Order: sequence, then structure tokens, then C-alpha cells
Amino acid sequence: MLDPDLLKAFVSVVEAGGFTRAGERVHRTQSTVSQQIRRLEEQLGRHLLLRDGRGVSLTPEGEVLLGYARRILALHAEAEAALTGPAPAPALRLGIPDDIPVAALTEVVSAFAAARPQVRLAVQCGLSTDLLAALARGELDIALAKREPGAGPAHRAWAERLAWVAGAGRLPPDGVVPLVAFRQGCLYRGRAVHALERAGRPWRIAYESSDLLGIQAALKGGLGVAVLSRRAITADHRVLTAGEGWPDIAPTELALCARDDLGAAGRDLVDLLAAFCDAEEARPLAA
Repeated sequence: MLDPDLLKAFVSVVEAGGFTRAGERVHRTQSTVSQQIRRLEEQLGRHLLLRDGRGVSLTPEGEVLLGYARRILALHAEAEAALTGPAPAPALRLGIPDDIPVAALTEVVSAFAAARPQVRLAVQCGLSTDLLAALARGELDIALAKREPGAGPAHRAWAERLAWVAGAGRLPPDGVVPLVAFRQGCLYRGRAVHALERAGRPWRIAYESSDLLGIQAALKGGLGVAVLSRRAITADHRVLTAGEGWPDIAPTELALCARDDLGAAGRDLVDLLAAFCDAEEARPLAA
């Protein structure tokens, strides 16, 4: 192992151009610095410096070592600073569902992060069931997730009105229903499958996506029908009604859940998310 003290003496001699000036830089006597260089040369079995009356110069082996020595000393200083400096602020971990319009929500989260640069915000986007499980395991601090109504405690909850949706101007299918769905485990997917099976209508998965934009695009393109929250319906879609033979769908809820021991920043973020959801609830439906 190369001793950082010996490497520091070596770099100092090279940069200072001599042993005396190097000793002044590292607060050692000239003889001590000379001994350190000699020990380093003995350890490596190579001559590193050429000494003459005018100063010192590097041998070819010394030139090779110089670059490594500087990198080792820099990494040593970096590790020391990382371990002895102030501890980084704990991360505030937020989970948001991948089956929600995220553009406006991301603006809220981004504004929070910009206003609190001292907070290390970590955002995870995923399936609601996965987010709630991560919150229960202590891997998230806050989760905004879809769930069965009244499925547990929550800071706030909002009822979701679900609808059958197809592309605007698209005729609903007469035979096997082609489902446009989120990946398995999504609450909406389960609602769609169970409603069709209760109604005795055959179905198949025609398109599967892990995000809302993919679902919305597939509906617009006429690839099938889907169950969505009415907040996710755009002008490119139309709602399929009970009068057209589409079965009723039980509502779900959007729940804002959080750890009990959140700090001030976490509580502020929960309040911002609740205000965002309240505003979305009051916004007129697109369809």
C-alpha cells in the first residue's frame, strides 16, 4: 500500500522544485522529506528523483508515479471530506402513480424542489399497488395512489369516477372486447375485466402500457377500449355509456398517504399535493 504521507512528500518536492521548499510546504524539515522520498523509492524499488545542485528532476518512473500520486491524494481528500463533513440531508421520498396525468403534478413537485434546495427530493413513478407496498415497507415517505375506497388510513382521499372510454369517432366493438390496459396489478384493469366477466362479455388484452400517455394514444388510434378515471379523458376520446351496453364500474379512490413522522418539509409537500388534488377535483371534466 502506498502511504499517502510519502506520496504527499513526493508531489511537494516535484512541485516546489527541491527538498527545502517542499519541507516548508508540508511543515517538515528537509531531512525528514528526504527520508520520506528514500522510503518511497525503497518501497517501489525505483529511483523517482534525480538530484543535482540546481534542484531535482523526475526519472521516467517518477513521471509515471506523479500522475497516480496526484489522483490518489485527490481521492483520499474526497473520501475524507465525504465521511467527516456534515451529513447530507435525508431524502424526502415521494411516490406518484403512472396512471394519472402527471404534467401538472410534476410542475407542483418541481416548484417544491426549487423552493427547497436543501431537501433531497426523490420521486418514484409506478403502479399504485407497488407504491403503497413501498410506503408500508418504509421505502417511501409519501404516496399518492389509486386504491379501493376506504382501504386504510390516508391524509386525504378523493373518489374517482371511472368510465369506459374509446377513441373519438370510433365504433365500439360488437364481439370480443379489445382491452387497452395498464400492466397487470392495475386497479383499473381489474375493474374492466371483472365488469366484463359479470356481464358475460368476452375480452382480450389488445394493448398494454405502463403509462397513461400510451393508454391515451392507443385509445385515440382505435386499438380498443379502456377503463379510465374521467380526469384522464381527453378530447381525443369518448365515453361509452350504459345505453350502449357497457356495464357499470364501481368507483375507486385516489389516496394521499404519508408516514406519521414527517418533518416540516414533508408536511408542506403533503399540503401542496392535497391542494393540487382539490383543484383537479374542481376542474370541469373534459368528457
